[in-house]
Amino acid sequence: MANIADLDELAALYRDLHEHPELAFAEHRTAGIVAARLRDLGYQVATGVGGTGVVGVLANGTGPAVLLRADMDALPVLEQTGLPYACTGRATDSDGLDVPLMHACGHDMHVTCLLGAAAELAGARDAWRGTLLLVFQPAEEKGKGARAMLDDGLYERFPVPDIVLGQHVMPLPAGVLGVHGGPAMAGAEALRVVLYGQGGHGSRPETTVDPVLMAAATVLRLHGVVSREVAPSETAVLTVGALRAGTACNIIPDQAELLLSLRHFNDKVRDKARAAVDRIVRAEAAASGAPKEPEITTDVSFPVLVNDPAGSARLTDLFNAGVGLTLDPGPVTGSEDVGLLATAAGVPCVYWFLGGADPALFAGVASVEEARGIVDGLPSNHSPLFAPVVEPTISTGVTALTAAARAWLGN
Repeated sequence: MANIADLDELAALYRDLHEHPELAFAEHRTAGIVAARLRDLGYQVATGVGGTGVVGVLANGTGPAVLLRADMDALPVLEQTGLPYACTGRATDSDGLDVPLMHACGHDMHVTCLLGAAAELAGARDAWRGTLLLVFQPAEEKGKGARAMLDDGLYERFPVPDIVLGQHVMPLPAGVLGVHGGPAMAGAEALRVVLYGQGGHGSRPETTVDPVLMAAATVLRLHGVVSREVAPSETAVLTVGALRAGTACNIIPDQAELLLSLRHFNDKVRDKARAAVDRIVRAEAAASGAPKEPEITTDVSFPVLVNDPAGSARLTDLFNAGVGLTLDPGPVTGSEDVGLLATAAGVPCVYWFLGGADPALFAGVASVEEARGIVDGLPSNHSPLFAPVVEPTISTGVTALTAAARAWLGN
């Protein structure tokens, strides 16, 4: 466990990162802080890997190579936590839109904990042998950061690991960890749908083909895909996260855009749901008399994250013995691209969940069902109210990463 002085400094770092979030592939300030701290700890450091990624390598004799990964990017969310270190800044996104900023998924906590573990491991080099490969990844929210680092020669320029490890903060009680072997996080696709109409004056809709009505009908129909076309024994999630159309109340626009997220745990379900999306979008366009076929494109795709079962069992025992209460949360429908780092190297991956909710909220809880009810009522990742407590989240996260790395490094 990090000492109190270290925890105070890490807490200050966390608050600073939270107050200064950066969007995917724009994590310049964060990357600079990471690189400087790793150099001070004695790591060999490379920056600009895959755009804004940072890699730190610490070789310490002959032994296994262990990759620890943290993501760095934030989200275009308007923060409503009321924290004294809440972000008030804005930025221009990749589409040229002015957007708010927030670390609404906890990547600031991931960076803080990995830097804390980097210090712990560097300070105890007499206790382990091997090579540490610390990867601070950009653009996880876009699903493009891991691929960008691999395409930039991650494993040609740096050691190939024997295992990939990492963690993600969630609204579990702080001090609690979650490990699930096998398919642990859903595969996902981000889809962009463009529906074409024929614009005109709002006072004469009969002279137009209204893409707003077309889009509204499409959204309603899409919400029946999972409930009516996917078996109850299977899992899929289809979310319409954005509907964009028009510029004024009295102008019927020429087109409308939908942004969709489709999540799944196997290819059969994915293929069936994706076929339903294509069918519904095209059928609604035809029913509206669209002058042009709609466009459906895949902006990004996440694979299913599969945790190595043996490694997951090993970490569960390790965490229970000296880190914190560890439970199996089952498969989670959120998505992650960290698995690409393991697949590309042909090695196992273990990715666990780090509790970040105030433990006081769970005082007196007598059952798992009662605790689950509390968790379900808390702000989730991507919420404008998502705010992990600083402690014991940081100390647990640092200890978990350090212990996991030591479990695979040589003694």
